Amino acid sequence: MFIRQHPNAEDKLVWENSSNEGKKNQEMGSSNGAGVTEDSTTVSDDTHDTDIDMADIEAEAIDSPSRFQEGEKVLAFHSQQLYEAKVQKAEFQMRELRYFVHYLGWNKNWDEWVGVDRLMKHTEENVQKQQELKKKQDTDKNGKAARGSQMKTKGSTGGRGRKRKSDIPQKDKDGPPPEKLVNIQIPPQLKKQLIDDSEFVNHLGKLIRLPHSPNVDEILEKYRDYRLKKDGEIPDSVGEIFSGLKCYFNKALPAMLLYKNEREQFQELIRDDISPSSVYGAEHLLRLFVKLPEILFYASIEDETLTELKQKLQDFLRFLQKNQSAFFLST
Repeated sequence: MFIRQHPNAEDKLVWENSSNEGKKNQEMGSSNGAGVTEDSTTVSDDTHDTDIDMADIEAEAIDSPSRFQEGEKVLAFHSQQLYEAKVQKAEFQMRELRYFVHYLGWNKNWDEWVGVDRLMKHTEENVQKQQELKKKQDTDKNGKAARGSQMKTKGSTGGRGRKRKSDIPQKDKDGPPPEKLVNIQIPPQLKKQLIDDSEFVNHLGKLIRLPHSPNVDEILEKYRDYRLKKDGEIPDSVGEIFSGLKCYFNKALPAMLLYKNEREQFQELIRDDISPSSVYGAEHLLRLFVKLPEILFYASIEDETLTELKQKLQDFLRFLQKNQSAFFLST
């Protein structure tokens, strides 16, 4: 099984409501000698995005003395874009006023808590800025797509008739409707991990220490050992899924999993035959799961296969959650 990457899958993936972040699982599993826990728990959904400097627009949002009222229509930043949203709640959280917003026209699963720096008043002037920003990003994406089409890609087929689909399709202008995206849920603790990761890199200006230990290759191998110990065998389908996940991570990392100020670090570390999965770790692997719902939409996977794939990916997320302290450096 192999899934096909869509390079612009980041545009409209929105972080899910993180109001359940405080919920803790009642049961914690036992650990093996490598510090890997062997239990599973339940999960819930999210997303975040990368790359494009909008300091001039964001500065205006941050400096604005105004506050937003419940029920107010606003413009909200997400994925370097501005979207129409409605403020549903306003609360002080960790000494900061935060707003729970619903993105207009989107499924409520994408609702999320945001800070004042993510919101702007819904005025004629700001709507104009929203349109100008979208036009600029559409232009940038067209340029990237043209350059990407010139890149050399692998088109070989794997064993058992499996196709390796490396051709990159063009995304629909507005992207797939949210209700047609596969619902890969992210556990509340990992949701918070994503938010902390973003704050660590984007607001504190810090970088995750690399090479990471354990790296993505090692984490996937630990999961394989965990399933082998639990089930007594590893089905071929599971092996294919996680071989595809590793390959997909290596392709997706430079395209959609890095923040702007992480790119220089990538250029310094990833050269020649060095694969990203041998250098990067759980923080960046978790970002891939934010992109997977839209990625899978473009992969043309049969429903039965997609159901099995989702179950395996959910189980892997539970494995990451149970071993969060061992796998994530910023825990």
